[in-house]
Formats: sequence, structure tokens, C-alpha cells
Amino acid sequence: MNAEAHESAASCRASDLAAGKSAIFLWYLPTLALVVGLGSSALRPWLWIPAFLVMGIGCLVNASRCGRFHCYFTGPLFLISAVYVALAAAGLVPLRPGLLLFSVFLLSSLACMAELPFGKYRKAV
Repeated sequence: MNAEAHESAASCRASDLAAGKSAIFLWYLPTLALVVGLGSSALRPWLWIPAFLVMGIGCLVNASRCGRFHCYFTGPLFLISAVYVALAAAGLVPLRPGLLLFSVFLLSSLACMAELPFGKYRKAV
């Protein structure tokens, strides 16, 4: 890796929201809300919709700030999940909570694993 590429990667790392304390509020606590909501159908929309929105917006901001590769995929995934849960809460679509969380987890994991061959960051800051 040349000096310019190393400096660019370091700059991206510095602006990556997942690397700091903000990750607690943007991903860890919302993930906890998803787990808690899995056990309570009455609270599920109240926990899951904000959790997916926070994670989705956090990913989109992270993608635009530092170009984190997986965030380009997980941001829209989380936002679509929030819309899906809202539609289910309105009775417009069926909700299979276990299947939804499994699908989100699987797709998020695949997006993160895609960083191995493609790199963590897509642009220089």
C-alpha cells in the first residue's frame, strides 16, 4: 500500500461512525431493541421501526462520510425493514418476525463479508 492510499484509509477510519462511541447508539442499542421486540409483539413496532430507522440512517451517513462499503447495502436494507414493519403494524402485510430478523442478519452479514475482497472503504475523505 502506498503512502497516499494508507493516508486515505486512515482518514476514512477516523470518520467511520462504527469505530467510535457513536456505534453504541447507532447500532448496538438498536440491535438490543430488535432482540427485545422479538419477544413482545405489542412492543415490536415501537421498538423495531425506530431501531431500523436509526441503523439505516446511521449507515447512510457513514457511507457518505467515509464510504464504508457495507453501509451502501445495509443502510437501504434497514430502512426498507422499517417500512416493512410499519406496513405490518398497519395490517397491510404479514410479519414473520423471526424470518425478518434472520433475513436482515444474513444480508447484513453478507454485506460485511463483502468488505474482505472489496475493502472497507470505497472513497477517500
